[in-house]
Amino acid sequence: MAGLFTSLLFPTQVFTASDNNLICGDENRFSHRKLNSDERDNLCESYSGKVILVVNTASRCAFTGQYEGLANLYSRYRSKGLVVLGFPSNDFGRQEPGDEQSIKNFCELTYNVEFPMYSKTRVKGENADPLYLALTSIAGPPRWNFHKYLIDREGRLVGSYSSFVKPEGRTMIRAIEKLL
Repeated sequence: MAGLFTSLLFPTQVFTASDNNLICGDENRFSHRKLNSDERDNLCESYSGKVILVVNTASRCAFTGQYEGLANLYSRYRSKGLVVLGFPSNDFGRQEPGDEQSIKNFCELTYNVEFPMYSKTRVKGENADPLYLALTSIAGPPRWNFHKYLIDREGRLVGSYSSFVKPEGRTMIRAIEKLL
């Protein structure tokens, strides 16, 4: 019984590299607008060859403090090829109600976030963003804010981590260092 509870509360999935897990391939072009900007990135092109940690974020959540851990991860490993990508979402408990300027100010001023942040994004349901539809088709949808998806340098999804997995915790650090 404890094992079932733990798997529901702290779901972590690790995948072996295969073509079935390919997120960034020749056919996938995920274009996103940067937070509070008109500038767009094709994520697979912009971060080709990098280890990518995709996180749906929220400013008014019990997990909001994870911004600090994400910022530290990015600072610590960016020179080795890690990029953290933040996608503010209001999908869970309406915990990201602000406009993009207020989200950007909050992230930069409160947590010194320097990793790329993108426009508010739908991360669950049939109207989810195409990137999240691709991620969830392999690993399932995020269950709450600060769910993390880890993509290797070849563009394959290799891990899915619940909000309870801390950015600077042993599980996340091991997974990232293995890919770097």
